[in-house]
Amino acid sequence: MNSPRQTACNAFTRKSLALPALLVAALGIHGYHYGIEDEAIYLPAIKTHLIPALYPHDRIFFEPQTKPMLFDELVAGLVRAFHARVDVMVFALYLLCLLLLLAALWTLAGRLLPDARARLGGVTLVTVLLTLPVAGTCIFLADQHLHPRTPATALILWAVSMVLPGAEERGIGWRQVLAAFALIAIAATMHPQMAFYGALFVITLLLPSIRTGLWLAAIGCLLLPVIGLWLGAGSPDWIEASRTREQHYLLRWHWYEWLGAVAPIFILMGMARLARARGMFTAAAVAARTALFTGVGFVAGLIITIPPQMERLTPYQPLRTLHLAYIVMLLLAGGLLAETLLKERPWRWAVLFLPLAGAMTYVQLDGFSGSRHIELPDGRAANDWVEAFLWVKANTPVDAYFALEPHYMSTHEEDYHGFRALAERSQMADWDKDPGVALLFPVLAPRWHHEVHALDGFSRFTRADFTRLHREFGVDWTVISRQEPPPGIDPALCPWHNRSVMVCRLE
Repeated sequence: MNSPRQTACNAFTRKSLALPALLVAALGIHGYHYGIEDEAIYLPAIKTHLIPALYPHDRIFFEPQTKPMLFDELVAGLVRAFHARVDVMVFALYLLCLLLLLAALWTLAGRLLPDARARLGGVTLVTVLLTLPVAGTCIFLADQHLHPRTPATALILWAVSMVLPGAEERGIGWRQVLAAFALIAIAATMHPQMAFYGALFVITLLLPSIRTGLWLAAIGCLLLPVIGLWLGAGSPDWIEASRTREQHYLLRWHWYEWLGAVAPIFILMGMARLARARGMFTAAAVAARTALFTGVGFVAGLIITIPPQMERLTPYQPLRTLHLAYIVMLLLAGGLLAETLLKERPWRWAVLFLPLAGAMTYVQLDGFSGSRHIELPDGRAANDWVEAFLWVKANTPVDAYFALEPHYMSTHEEDYHGFRALAERSQMADWDKDPGVALLFPVLAPRWHHEVHALDGFSRFTRADFTRLHREFGVDWTVISRQEPPPGIDPALCPWHNRSVMVCRLE
């Protein structure tokens, strides 16, 4: 029989070997992209700390969302400290945050699952499915770009592991509880919304009984209508911004997204029974509490997203409780599969995980069909749009103000790359990211509405339309998805183009 020291040494060795291997697997399966999706908000905030002169016209569309966080200040500080390029530091931090998430999953698996094989199975399943959509919430378990949600999730999972008794422990002490909420507080500096739901999850795990949880949940759900009526109805501009976010409205979800919201409740209840039958009492208790947490989030989502009177509460997205529920569910599923089916048969592991990995990789390649699967910080443009954005960065004044098609991020093979993030120039409001900030901060809704509707019919704009933008908003440049100048625009005013995109100066 191994001594406790030798057992601990073996566990450390397994973890030291497994985590880097899982990190490489995650990068290979899910890829990496720079400047996409929510980085259209976070990267401009980071770059503003480094070069204050950037974004003189439009920083109002990202600063309010990032001010409550320390994430952008932290990244900017590391860029300064290491004298690194922003893209290099962001890639390094992406790998570090992914590694922290895997380490947190491993720690939590150690509390829930009985042996190393089960832990490896659980963490491997989550790793392979990191970019699995969480029902209709429009988020993944972890993003394929640097996002503050990833380190916040890691901190929350460590907090969860602290309030769970280990195999040789009878319970937990107040110091562990305080440490858990300290981690939640740190997570709040990264992503306040994630930290809020993480705190609720930890509280759910600490409740003396599920019945107590049900009573508290009922009181909370009864208070929601009071809060909604107190906030009142949103302005027409705010409502228009809010309606761009279909993930906030359950009645707009597809049937399979509803299934993805409801099925975890019953799956987790089944896992609780199976784990209890196998003597895995901590796992059984966590599965049952997670089912409760998921069910309450779903009911709160029904209350908030269906009655029009509650629309002001939709930005709080109670269905994001599914994010933590999915992680726990998949971690337990992988562990139970390893215990009951995979065992010590490598071919069984291969039969399960290789097709899953292949399917997830295919989805990422298809979703980013115009870009490299792994956009390394090597200075090469990911696609035609990114090439245009990089030209703009290098060849236009810092105070240049651009007009782009409001849906440019969802253009074919643009692949959701953000103009502000990569070009480092101001732009008029868009339909993809800016309404999300406007609905969080209603005072911005009128400006967003005014600018985005000034761009209606952008693909048919002529010189007169661009002159109007220049006169009314001060816009002096545009990026357009065409190879010829718009009607009436002198070709000499369009100094750059490639096969898909053209950059023109406005007068």
